[in-house]
Amino acid sequence: MTQTLHERATLSKADFQSDQETRWCPGCGDYAVLAAVQGVMPELGIPPERIVFVTGIGCAGRFSYYMNTYGMHAIHGRAPALATGLAAARADLSVWIVTGDGDALSIGANHLVHALRRNVPVKILLFNNRIYGLTKGQVSPTSERGKVTKSTPAGSIENPVEPVSLALGAGATFVARTVDRDKHHLAAVLRAAAEHPGTAFVEVLQNCPVFNDGAFAHVTDRAQALEHAIPLEHGRPIRFGPEDARGVVRSPDGALAVADVAGVGEEALVVHDARRADPSLAFALAHLGDLTRGPVPLGVFRSVAAPAWGAGLVATHREAREHAGEDALDALLHAGDSWTVS
Repeated sequence: MTQTLHERATLSKADFQSDQETRWCPGCGDYAVLAAVQGVMPELGIPPERIVFVTGIGCAGRFSYYMNTYGMHAIHGRAPALATGLAAARADLSVWIVTGDGDALSIGANHLVHALRRNVPVKILLFNNRIYGLTKGQVSPTSERGKVTKSTPAGSIENPVEPVSLALGAGATFVARTVDRDKHHLAAVLRAAAEHPGTAFVEVLQNCPVFNDGAFAHVTDRAQALEHAIPLEHGRPIRFGPEDARGVVRSPDGALAVADVAGVGEEALVVHDARRADPSLAFALAHLGDLTRGPVPLGVFRSVAAPAWGAGLVATHREAREHAGEDALDALLHAGDSWTVS
């Protein structure tokens, strides 16, 4: 008989490591994310057989093979659709999606948006390396304007998709951003996402050492991160830089701006509120600086309580079917107008 959660021995990282050889390029940020996820999983107290990882196409798609849980490698961009079905049918499962910027924001953007707006109880980890890595270095939906790649030899003429803004615009109830090389911050964000009852969307700035090396060096290199990384902590004034000398303030037009604390005073600093129902502050933070040069806010932008989609859906459908009788579906299919196609 399967042991219940309380009957099981204490879980460890090894319980979530599969026997498959990890096969990403040396130095790929995916290794760090995999280690962080495997390290956080035991803390959730959920046994591996009650966890599912659904992955899309791309380098991140291999993730499901390396987790000793249930998993599925979906077709390009369709991981949210499959995960939505799982979440609706099996409320007892912890469902995770691992995807990349190309998989989620190109062919999969439609599925992603609807999963977010519905607040499906799944956790979405989007690895953003701003390049197509698996297919050898073409421009991706998040690549910066002017980016020279194999598919854009004269530079990209498109503005990039901003994942955090997209998630907020879709009504996501939990939106966060972290980086692959900061294991403590990454783990903290993963824990917060796991605890959220609805859709949790996490953008992971992830290095591709082969096709886009150093794209996020300004927030991963220790010296540069001190100047460009803006930590977001709920309930605390937004400060960063050496000795927290810089901070985020409201400019006269209402937009957010960076200022020297000594010049504006501590009382002028914006206090981060991730739990505001109004997402305007989170939106403003998402547009503060940019991923190419900085500054870059990192942490939880938004975390609000809202009813999760699909609760009791299977039971409701079962009751309706039982009430209508066994022939209800057949009657429905043959009801109303019909057409003969010749």
